[in-house]
Amino acid sequence: MNHDSPLDGRPSPEALLREAAQEGRGRLKVFLGAAPGVGKTYEMLTEGTVRRREGDDVVIGVVETHGRAETAALVDGFEIIPRSDVEYQGRTLLEMDIDAILARHPALVLVDELAHTNAPGSRHDKRYQDVEELLAAGIDVYSTVNVQHLESVNDVVASFTKVRVRETLPDRVIENADIELIDIPPDELIERLKQGKVYVPEEATRALGSFFSKSNLTALRELALRRAAQAVDAEMLDYLRAHALAGTWAAGERVVVAVSEQPAAAELVRAAKRIADALRGPWTAVHIETPRTSRFSDADNARLAATLHLASQLGGDVATVPGENVVEGLKRFTTEARATQLIVGKSVRSRWFELLHGSIVDRLVRETPDMTVHVLPMAPGDSPARAARRPAPDRWGRPTDYLVAFGMVALVTLVGDSLFAAASVANVGLLFLLPVMVAALRYGLRVGIVTSLVCSLAYNFFFIPPTHTFTIQDPENILTVLVLLGVAVVSSHLAAKVRQQALLAQRSAAQNSSLAGFARQLTGTGQAEELAQLLCDEVGRLLDVHTVLLMPEAGELVVRAANPAGTRLEAIEQAASRWAFDHNQPAGRNSETLTASEWLFHPVATAGHVLGAFGIAKPDASTPIRSDQLPLLLSLLDQAALALERIGLEAEMSTVTQLKERDRLRAALLSSVSHDLRTPLTTILGMLGEFQPATPEQEEQLREARGEAERLNRFVANLLDMVRIETGALHLSIEPVDLAEAVAAAVHDLRRALRDRRVALEISPDLPLVAVDPHLFHHCLINLIENAAKYGHADTPITIAARREHSGMALSVLDEGPGIPPGEERRIFETFTRIEGSDRKGGTGLGLAIVKGFAEAMEIGVEATNRHDRSGARFALLFPETRLVKGTADE
Repeated sequence: MNHDSPLDGRPSPEALLREAAQEGRGRLKVFLGAAPGVGKTYEMLTEGTVRRREGDDVVIGVVETHGRAETAALVDGFEIIPRSDVEYQGRTLLEMDIDAILARHPALVLVDELAHTNAPGSRHDKRYQDVEELLAAGIDVYSTVNVQHLESVNDVVASFTKVRVRETLPDRVIENADIELIDIPPDELIERLKQGKVYVPEEATRALGSFFSKSNLTALRELALRRAAQAVDAEMLDYLRAHALAGTWAAGERVVVAVSEQPAAAELVRAAKRIADALRGPWTAVHIETPRTSRFSDADNARLAATLHLASQLGGDVATVPGENVVEGLKRFTTEARATQLIVGKSVRSRWFELLHGSIVDRLVRETPDMTVHVLPMAPGDSPARAARRPAPDRWGRPTDYLVAFGMVALVTLVGDSLFAAASVANVGLLFLLPVMVAALRYGLRVGIVTSLVCSLAYNFFFIPPTHTFTIQDPENILTVLVLLGVAVVSSHLAAKVRQQALLAQRSAAQNSSLAGFARQLTGTGQAEELAQLLCDEVGRLLDVHTVLLMPEAGELVVRAANPAGTRLEAIEQAASRWAFDHNQPAGRNSETLTASEWLFHPVATAGHVLGAFGIAKPDASTPIRSDQLPLLLSLLDQAALALERIGLEAEMSTVTQLKERDRLRAALLSSVSHDLRTPLTTILGMLGEFQPATPEQEEQLREARGEAERLNRFVANLLDMVRIETGALHLSIEPVDLAEAVAAAVHDLRRALRDRRVALEISPDLPLVAVDPHLFHHCLINLIENAAKYGHADTPITIAARREHSGMALSVLDEGPGIPPGEERRIFETFTRIEGSDRKGGTGLGLAIVKGFAEAMEIGVEATNRHDRSGARFALLFPETRLVKGTADE
């Protein structure tokens, strides 16, 4: 995690560079709307009018009034730059003339609809690119955009509006802009829509039934408010960093949680997630690396890595930063992050421990008065503190370290002896500080302290009278030796501390460099196979291990990449990888599961979704990874998981786009074909109706021709109805309908198709009326009866029955054919679906799909089952109680 806010009182170089980049450029102001119709264009024109009255040179580049009289009235008085003509597929389209605006070079230009897509053949594909060119020329721009057009929230908007906005623009376009939020309450906007102030009446009715619901408008309003707040917060932080101002300036909440190797640290992370969600703010889990971190046990490192991994999985940022101590590290990090809330844990410590070392919590509360500190109790568990204080194998240094240090003492003694005759004793004594400093810097505190003792003894033995003895006769010399020893010890301590901090900073820098380099490579990778191999190669290089990545394919885990290539896994390794994938937990060597495996497998997962299993192993079958390397491995796997998820989502989006384009082309083809067939069919039916047959044979032939022409006409009508369903162009006119009359009308219209087929009606006259659209309901009955006539046996009747049920009423159409194959009852209603091996084969597969579409539009159900009393299929329209008209004979 990188923050560009320095703590030394100087402005941030990055913030100053961003300010300098704006010099000479125009200023962009965006009127951000929560939804169409809130008044963005009206407000833009109003502010433009104010600027013009103040004497500024203001012109209109492009403004869309959408037929709104009050908006059109504000355009009067402005100079309007004529739009340019763009020829496209035989049509002339009007687009903003950017060259004319550049030549005119006004002080301010008003440009509506920032996310607009320009006509093919324009200089830029998108209007925001035109605006960026105007800004680069030093022209101020006022523009408008709705929040649903921002790329970052496009998927979120589609999830609740069920409408995918096609025209989007990158969020970076408005990051450096002044944003003014334009918003009105949802009820007021809906009322404006009903009054025709947003769309024409026909479009307004359709919009009210889909996009402009109160729930959708409320959600859009929240997104707009949140996006505007983020922009203001980012602008404030940039100003603070550019002017080196201290303080949190908490316009928005920012949460930081301090984590350690303690077992209860995971509870702190979960608490931070809950607090951040409640405050609707970003949050970061940070671990402060101190000299004590290098003495963590394997269990401590594993716990710490798991805690940071948990924070990443819960959606928080993760940071590990070096510090002299925990308090100073947290103070520095929270200041850089401008945090407003800090969450820390309170461990159970003895009074003696607190007297010796002090309390971290007390110091944080006392030294961070401008920040809220949440102190959560941490349950005592296995004592990581004691484990951390266990001496490391090389705690007191290696023998060679002492030999080198003693050699430096001997060298200084020889140099001092040669200078003794010409220099004072005090000056010679200062020479002995050199080996102390070098030993402490290179080999640590304890070697430095031992070296300081040896130096004081050497100084006493060779330079303090009587020489070559450890006796000190002059009391002044005793003080000199003691001062020299004290200075040497203090210098050794300071030098050792500098060494430890340098080692921490070096290790942190190396890890950050590795992560940054890996992230850069990931951004340029667009294929899953390429990314998998990149992950294996990078981890293998950094950790000097063999690597393998397994991902699911056809229900099995298969090797997608390995380093070295051709790596084969034994049965125990395959079982470990499967367990890690299924349980989202490590498995294999140095884990708690299937430890007989030579490989250690970690899941590659995003938030709750496991994408694969990553395995590492040493060529010599030793421990796969050191505990202090585990955080780096998990960070690499987290980055790779996000990149894999991104690639998967891009592939899904590409597939969805292709499907939508296919559906659009299919709808266009159906519409074109059906309209082209409708005119000649109408002529044919009219001519057939005019013919007067001269013989019985001609009358029979004419009847056959009429029947086939009417069947073709119904097929064309089905095509048109299917297009209306898929494009959402259905217009309902709900009225009370009598079932008996509706069924009789449908049977009458199918008299030629039914011919001599017997139709049995079982509809009681005391049934209630149903509230449906008569036209759509008639089409449903036509298709269901024709389906029964087509696929039932020719010598069997068609039964149409209506009965009251506990949840409403059902109207059933029953035939006596072979029926529907088991498991196909739902699929039979899909578009162009024909079920083979049953009485559903043949035909176009449109009729039942239209029945389902029309029924759902009228809010009634439809189902298909096989008959229980005999062979055949049953199709039923299900009317809930809300669709039954009260006050009829059933009461």
